[in-house]
Amino acid sequence: MALTFTTPTPVENAQHHASAAASNAAVAADAVAELHAALAAVDDALRSYDPEGDDAAPAARRILLKAAAGAGKSFVLKRMVAEASALGEGRTPTGRAVGITAFTNKQLWSLAESLGQDLGAENVALVMSNSIDRDTLPPHLAERCTIVSSGELDLETPVILATAAMMGMRGYAWKTSRDLARHEPLFDVLFVDEAWQLAEHLFDRVSWLSKLHVGVGDVGQLPPLDSSANPWRGDSGYNPYRAWPESYVGITARRLDAERDGVTWVRELPAVWRPTGEQLGLWQAFYPDWAELNCVAAPGDRSIVAGVCAREGADEPTFGEEIGGPELVDALMPVRAASDDVWRQLGTGRPTLLEIDGLPEAEAADIDVPLVAAIEALLDELVADGFELRSATYGPDGSPTGERTDTIDDFGGDPLIALLATRNQAVDDMSDVVERLTRRYELPEGAVMASTVDSWQGQTNGITVAIHPLSGASKLDEFNSAFGRLAVTCTRATHGLLMVARAGLDDLLATAPARPGTPNGEPGSRALPRQTHERILGAFARGTLTI
Repeated sequence: MALTFTTPTPVENAQHHASAAASNAAVAADAVAELHAALAAVDDALRSYDPEGDDAAPAARRILLKAAAGAGKSFVLKRMVAEASALGEGRTPTGRAVGITAFTNKQLWSLAESLGQDLGAENVALVMSNSIDRDTLPPHLAERCTIVSSGELDLETPVILATAAMMGMRGYAWKTSRDLARHEPLFDVLFVDEAWQLAEHLFDRVSWLSKLHVGVGDVGQLPPLDSSANPWRGDSGYNPYRAWPESYVGITARRLDAERDGVTWVRELPAVWRPTGEQLGLWQAFYPDWAELNCVAAPGDRSIVAGVCAREGADEPTFGEEIGGPELVDALMPVRAASDDVWRQLGTGRPTLLEIDGLPEAEAADIDVPLVAAIEALLDELVADGFELRSATYGPDGSPTGERTDTIDDFGGDPLIALLATRNQAVDDMSDVVERLTRRYELPEGAVMASTVDSWQGQTNGITVAIHPLSGASKLDEFNSAFGRLAVTCTRATHGLLMVARAGLDDLLATAPARPGTPNGEPGSRALPRQTHERILGAFARGTLTI
C-alpha cells in the first residue's frame, strides 16, 4: 500500500520571479538612499558640534535591514559597502572609512573575499588574530583581500573587517593612531553583518567607533546567547544579552530609542531566493509578523527526480547492520519499500514530515539508532537509484533565463544533501552514515554532509534531511523548542526538506503544559510555545509510516 501525505494549504497571492525580486531591489535602493542621507546628516552634526560647548555629542543614527533566510542580504550589504566606501571626500584614498564587524570570524571570510574581488584586494583589510591557523582559511581568501594582524593594519584602508571582539579590543589604539579628536569617529559608517546574532553588550564595545550603524541580518537565526537570560532583573527594558537591534525595533524600542535620542530606519527584505515556491508557506510560518514575504522561485521551478541512473554500491554493512543487527535490518524493510513514495513526495518541492511508528525503542531522545538507520535506508535507496536536482535559472532581476541540472557526478558547489540534527550524538551517527554512503557509492567528498544545526546556520544545500527536534521528546523544553534552531533546520534547502521523527508529535503538543512565548518580543533562541509548533507543522506535507 502506497504511503500517502497530506497537502499543506498553498500560499495565495504570492509574488514570484521578477515581481518578487523587484520588491527586494526597491528596499535595497531605499536603503542606499537612506545611507546617503544619514552620512550627510552625521557630517552636518559633527561639523556643527562644539566639543567645548554644553551641547551633547551627536547621537548615532541606525539603518536596520531585516532579512529572512535566503533573502540575498549579502548582495544588499555589499552594494551598501561599495556605495559608502566611494562616497564623497572621506578619510581614505578612495573616500569614506568603512568598518564591518560580526560575531565570528567565519561570518566575515566570504564577505571579505567578495568585497576584495569587487573593490580590489588592497582596499579591503581583514583583521585576524595570529592565533588563527592560516591553513584553515578558504583557499582564495588571501588572494582576494589583505589579511593582517591588528598591529599590521593600515588604517587608511577603505574597508576594514574585524570581529566585534577584535574591534572592541583594538579600537581605541586604532583611533589614537589616527590622531582623531575625542568626538570624531574612527569609521564614517560601521556595518554589522548578521546583526541579530550580536548581543548588545558586545555591540556596545564597538558602537562608539562610528555615528552611523548599519545592521543587516536574519532575525530567525541563532544568537550567541539566550536573550531571555537577563541578569539585570531590576530593569526589564535593559538586557545586555539581547540582540542589539532589538533595542530599536522590539517592544522596548520606543522607550530606549527616546532615551538615546537617535534616528532609526528599519525595513524588511520582502522576498527570498533560496527556497522552492512550494516552501514559501513554511518560510512565512517563521516570519508571521512580516507585512509580506514572497519567493523568487515559483511553484514548479525546481524538482528532485529520483531513479534516473542506478549506481553500483560496494558490499559493506549499513549502519543498521553494524549497530542493530539483523533484527533492525528486518524492521527497516518497510522503510526501504516506502522510499519511492517519500522521494516522489519530496520531489514536489513541498516541505515534508515523515513520522515513523513502530521503530525499536531508542536509548534516549538524542541517541536514536533506529531512526538514524531509517534515514540511512531512505538515502541508500535514493543514491542507489540516482537522482537529479533540476532548477530554473534566473537573471539578476529574477526573470527565468533557462534550466540547469545537478547530479552527484558533476558536484562542485554546495552539498547536494545535508543531514542535520540538534544533538551531537545524533550528528556523530549521521556522520557515520555519510562516510558509509560515500565509500559504498564512491561519492565526491562533500556531496553529502552531516552537521549540527548550530554549525550549519548560514549554509545552503540542495536537500535537507533532518531529525525533528521534538522527535522522541517527552516534554517541551528550552533546547528542543528553540526558535532559531528549528528555523535554521528548515531554511537551508533549495530543493527539498525532509523532516523525520518518531510518531507522536501531535500527541506531545496536545498534552504539553503551556509555555511562555517570546520574552520581550525578541527573536533568538527562545522557547516556542506549542501553538507556534503547531503552526509550523501545519506548513508541512505529512505522512506516517507504520512498521
